[in-house]
Amino acid sequence: MSTNWTARDVPDQHGRVAVVTGANTGLGYETAEVLAGRGATVVLAVRDPHKGEQAAARMAGDVAVQQLDLTSLESVRTAAAALREAHPRIDLLINNAGVMYTPKQTTADGFERQFGTNHLGHFALTGLLLDRMLPVPGSRVVTVSSTGHRIRAAIRFEDLQWERSYSRAGAYGQSKLANLMFAYELQRRLAAHGAATVSAAAHPGVSNTELVRNSPAVVRAPLSRLAPLITQPAAMGALPTLRAATDPGVLGGQYYGPGGLGEVRGHPRVVTSSPQSYDPAVQQRLWAVSEDLTGVEFPLRTSPGPGPSLRGAGAAR
Repeated sequence: MSTNWTARDVPDQHGRVAVVTGANTGLGYETAEVLAGRGATVVLAVRDPHKGEQAAARMAGDVAVQQLDLTSLESVRTAAAALREAHPRIDLLINNAGVMYTPKQTTADGFERQFGTNHLGHFALTGLLLDRMLPVPGSRVVTVSSTGHRIRAAIRFEDLQWERSYSRAGAYGQSKLANLMFAYELQRRLAAHGAATVSAAAHPGVSNTELVRNSPAVVRAPLSRLAPLITQPAAMGALPTLRAATDPGVLGGQYYGPGGLGEVRGHPRVVTSSPQSYDPAVQQRLWAVSEDLTGVEFPLRTSPGPGPSLRGAGAAR
């Protein structure tokens, strides 16, 4: 594989089944399009099936659409049941969909919207599909986080749903930190289980997508003007996810992001996340709370205790 890893480095994907959430636009679309172009059977798991069908029509290859609303655990369970029926095996689950800087809102189940969508919805979906992946050699769960996991971010166990006060940036940071902690704790449990599946994470840097559409106008307007200067195209932003999903050298617990200054843009490489993201005690507490909130238990043995940190797992920067 080249140092400047690109979509051309994605290996042949024929015979593999990939489920990509939020794949009708932006990073998810770019990720799904490359996988389909390399021969994978790709499922676009999207909230709006009509937009999903429009996206699928623009892709070459074997592409299907599955309705999935991550703000509803009922929808997550329905989608997982349909996917399980359609696919006896799943090689790739890419937890890509997300919302950012939304006003204070709750999901159908009463969760703060960013935490409920970005973390709890994906936690539940992964748990409901994982037994379709565990026996499959080379199978991977890739969870997409953000550099926002460093900004005003903490897992607020005393007020996970931001009922006492609300910060758009703080709630987003918590959800993206939770994404990373989930990816790391999932890898620890997969390794203890002796599973063929590995868990990795990725972030897109600062990419030109629709994710900031929920930001306040005072933020959105200057970002729109500055976007050509400070962002990279969605196709570049998707590369860390694609590398985490397909590079044969990826190890469980690794985190991929752009290799340029500040991880804003550039070709993907292994990066490190914030120190708190590697705290195994918090990871396990978050896991237990997430199981309780979603009612989803994973087909894995209990985590073997805090154990060694996954920080820098498997490769140098």
